[in-house]
Amino acid sequence: MSVAKLYSWGHYPYAPQASHPLSWRQGAEASLREMGARFGTTLPFGNGRSYGDSCLAATDHVLNLRGLDRFLSADWHTGVLRAEAGVTLGEVLAVSIPRGWMLAVTPGTQFVTLGGALANDVHGKNHHVRGTFGRHVRRFSLLRSDSEPIECTPDEHAALFRASIGGLGLTGIVEWVEIQLMPVSSSRLSVHSLPFGNLDEFLALSRELDPQHEYGVAWIDCLSSGRSLGRGVYMSADHATDGHFASQQRRVRSVPFALPWSPVNRVTLKAFNELYYRRQVAKAGHAVVDYPAYFYPLDSLLEWNRMYGRRGFQQYQFVVPEAAAREALQDFLRAIASTGSGSFLAVLKRCGPLVSPGLLSFPMPGISLALDFPQHDLKNQALFTRLDTIVRDAGGRLYPAKDAHMSGEDFRAAYPAWRALEQLRDPALMSRFWQRTTQQ
Repeated sequence: MSVAKLYSWGHYPYAPQASHPLSWRQGAEASLREMGARFGTTLPFGNGRSYGDSCLAATDHVLNLRGLDRFLSADWHTGVLRAEAGVTLGEVLAVSIPRGWMLAVTPGTQFVTLGGALANDVHGKNHHVRGTFGRHVRRFSLLRSDSEPIECTPDEHAALFRASIGGLGLTGIVEWVEIQLMPVSSSRLSVHSLPFGNLDEFLALSRELDPQHEYGVAWIDCLSSGRSLGRGVYMSADHATDGHFASQQRRVRSVPFALPWSPVNRVTLKAFNELYYRRQVAKAGHAVVDYPAYFYPLDSLLEWNRMYGRRGFQQYQFVVPEAAAREALQDFLRAIASTGSGSFLAVLKRCGPLVSPGLLSFPMPGISLALDFPQHDLKNQALFTRLDTIVRDAGGRLYPAKDAHMSGEDFRAAYPAWRALEQLRDPALMSRFWQRTTQQ
């Protein structure tokens, strides 16, 4: 009997994971022990939206938790919801939005599971207002290979609570999560789009407008240069107040297969970015849109990762402190423009000062940029070495949930709390990322 295979979203490194499904919490303890006995170590796997190797088991055998997809309780007066770890954010929103409740923090895809959102301490377009996902986790159940299930809260088993938030799935199997939702008065967003001509204009816009709005994010043309270096479109948003909760059905398409080569190259990128920028300038102004259009623009194109070809891609996301952001971002964008590499969707946003409860949370006060690179081993290696130096010298760091190349030295320097997580890591759990950055 063949075993189903799972992959990271970037398909790099190419390491198919043998899927061992878990459908009932009552079987979690036995499954974890069995996996340990058969393979030595394993790793919990959610819905495969981590880009690099943080979701890949060192043994290539994962415990698939997507089957833990049940809602356990919800108080629609207070907005407190409890659900199993395999429930996706989209499934939460399907029941919460009609009742006037929104996720306080959401990343750029609704296909992340609650367990994955906790394990990667995801953040969104309102980090400057709400912080990370972990700030809105009230409690969760953690099953370890060396104990019975433990209910973790900020006050009970606090060390495991902090280590598990942003802990990359290494502290145990999260069985269920209880979160605090945010009240909203509409399923729609009031969005203001403002084109900017270069990086300095973005920094000025973000500095002025982010404090005035719940959400703020920008698309930038990663291949622009000269006086237009870092041009793009800034999009601020707030929840509308119209009491409208009937979301329109979005048209969903799918990329049917991956080509042997990547169609994302200097020519297609330059053409797309030029057309997209001009279109956004023409559409600039105010609009009211359904929440998926603002939060999850790529979710309407299923399997969009196939656009990068069979060799996959790497996403490079970093954050640098405000004081060093201008120079670092200019150097970063010049390096990319000189190679002609990059992505259609380059996301630039400001991270605020709110501190996460998680030990290894990625955001810090400053500016974050995320973009994709088609996988070309030699080309990416040379470029990433150059980019890593820029981020390192600026006092910044990379996002483990998106990473497939970070050196152990850079990881350990950027996340000194890794030692505390290692002490609390479940010995039955090991990822390729953790092995690569801490064990070698």
